[in-house]
Amino acid sequence: MPSLEVITVLGVVVLAGLVWFFVRTLSHDRLDAIMKKRAATAKLVTPADYVEGGTHIPVVLALDTKCLYYENVDLQASLDLDRIEEVEYDDELATGSTVEGRVLRLRSHGHTFEFILDAPTAARWTAVLPPHLLGGTTARATG
Repeated sequence: MPSLEVITVLGVVVLAGLVWFFVRTLSHDRLDAIMKKRAATAKLVTPADYVEGGTHIPVVLALDTKCLYYENVDLQASLDLDRIEEVEYDDELATGSTVEGRVLRLRSHGHTFEFILDAPTAARWTAVLPPHLLGGTTARATG
């Protein structure tokens, strides 16, 4: 018969797993709620990972006629489209790390914003926000 300590440890491990699963599900539900809210006014709304340093932050990426929004429960940010100087799609991050899917890279006033998208989602983004440089010239779409 297992000792009380073993049963307690197993119980704590199972409880931690359930808490992790609950938090992950709740986070996904909150992103879905943001997507539904943005879908009413946006041309395109999709999930993405915002890359800041080495951190990948799950966000909702939305585009309307004037702004690109990236948000989650803890982050509400946007970029005015007229302030975006370059739009680029690539297979790797600016750090050189290869990703699954595609990287949407935006440059605005010396700052680079990178979002990881799966391949079908990236194709949808390319259709509504094509690669370009400031002044309307075409940027490269690598990969």
